[in-house]
Amino acid sequence: MDFIHIADVHLGASPDAGFPWNAQRTREIWDSFKKLVELVRRERPKLLLIAGDLFHRQPLGRELKEVNYLFSTIPDTQVVLIAGNHDYIRPDSWYLRYPWEKNVTGLWEERTQRIYIPQADTWVYGFSYHGREITEARYDSLRPGPEPGTHILLAHGGDEKHVPIQKEKLAASGFDYIALGHIHRPGQMGEQIRYAGALEPLDRNDRGPHGFVRGSVENRQVYTKFVPWACRSYILLEIPVTPKTTCFSLEEEIGNRMEEEGRENLFLVALKGKRDPQIRFDEERISSLGNVVEMVDHTRPDYDLEQLEDQYRGSLVAEFIRRLKSGGELEQKALDYGLDALLETGKRS
Repeated sequence: MDFIHIADVHLGASPDAGFPWNAQRTREIWDSFKKLVELVRRERPKLLLIAGDLFHRQPLGRELKEVNYLFSTIPDTQVVLIAGNHDYIRPDSWYLRYPWEKNVTGLWEERTQRIYIPQADTWVYGFSYHGREITEARYDSLRPGPEPGTHILLAHGGDEKHVPIQKEKLAASGFDYIALGHIHRPGQMGEQIRYAGALEPLDRNDRGPHGFVRGSVENRQVYTKFVPWACRSYILLEIPVTPKTTCFSLEEEIGNRMEEEGRENLFLVALKGKRDPQIRFDEERISSLGNVVEMVDHTRPDYDLEQLEDQYRGSLVAEFIRRLKSGGELEQKALDYGLDALLETGKRS
């Protein structure tokens, strides 16, 4: 029996609100999901498991119509899904009212349900969120039934406000496979317990690969593999700076790094090191080099404190250096900013 496990698609999300490419990113999330369904159509796995947060918020009827059409194109695959903390079930939820295709089953109840899928000889268990939070560790006590066949738990959670999980208790539960959602980075707690992660990265903290899990069960033995799928990634570029670095040379270095990583990606630029005290890096120019979602300047001016203290002995500058030069990180920042102000304005006496 083979399956595909996805989670945290977050249809309708706007990952980079305020940036020029935000609308494109919103479309990409839909396109990525559509292409995943097209893959399912070609490969025809027995199950498509969706472990919560298919939508970023309450889905609209017209949105479910689009999703249901996609599911109608994979009639040989049984789709089983639950609602997570973002698209949780409300009394008026479209999830409950929509006329789903025959191959689609939502485990919409607040209590644990299970469904038997004959063509896969598999039982799938799960429950949906009916609010934004579930603080009880509800998965710890779940156990599969005694019936023969494969038993899979579809689950969403893993932090203190969203069904806390204890790895040891989950591993001892007896399910053949546990398909997890909620954590956006892929991960696993052994071969039979995996977070698929988000299909696409959803904010600047979602760095690293994103995709889905392809799996199979043979004689109660589970085999799984993470498959990268995202069309772009958030990438941290740590750029070393020296006193010889100029604005133009810095821009050239950042541009070259972007080319190496792929211009389609989204970048967090962090400058580190010591710069010429007279140099000021232009954040606006750096942001125009590509898809820069954040630029942080951790550089420090390369002041020769002993030389300055000697040069301005008896002045405010020398006293300022003497008081702060042996301090911690906060004092060092204050020293840098203070020296910049004192030396630029000429207030040195």
